[in-house]
Amino acid sequence: MNPDLLERARRVKIAIFDVDGVLTDGRLYFLEDGSEFKTFNTLDGQGIKMLGNSGVITAIISGRKTAAVERRAKALGISHLYQGREDKLVVLDELLGQLGLEYQDVAYLGDDLPDLPVIRRAGLGMAVANAAPFVREHARAVTQARGGEGAAREFCELILKAQGKLETLLGSYL
Repeated sequence: MNPDLLERARRVKIAIFDVDGVLTDGRLYFLEDGSEFKTFNTLDGQGIKMLGNSGVITAIISGRKTAAVERRAKALGISHLYQGREDKLVVLDELLGQLGLEYQDVAYLGDDLPDLPVIRRAGLGMAVANAAPFVREHARAVTQARGGEGAAREFCELILKAQGKLETLLGSYL
């Protein structure tokens, strides 16, 4: 694995996720009554829980706002949730100011153009495998898995491995 990538992952204090296309497959599902639902990957959820339990702060920044994301964030113990916020860099700056953190402390996983400013500023800015080509081109790294299909788990395990926590966490399940 790339030593620079591991060093960046070792410094992470907060991991931030986009939702549509990262924690989901990117498709939007609307019912006849106009309500919306999303599907989430349980492997991704377990990775986020492990990351949070290891002491890394977790957050979501999403341009869309849905009750499903609020419920999912609560279930995963995600401590900072920002929905309906198109300018994600403004949100990042607010969050870092509140927490007293710097860009180098941030890992961010995104998939599309609104994520790009944060991907480029974050110490570890990554894209999912099926991200827009321009976003993949400017990300520090790209997951092997697609959004909603294990990319968030891969991202979490990279951070945990770099911080020397993954083997202990996995061993606790034996």
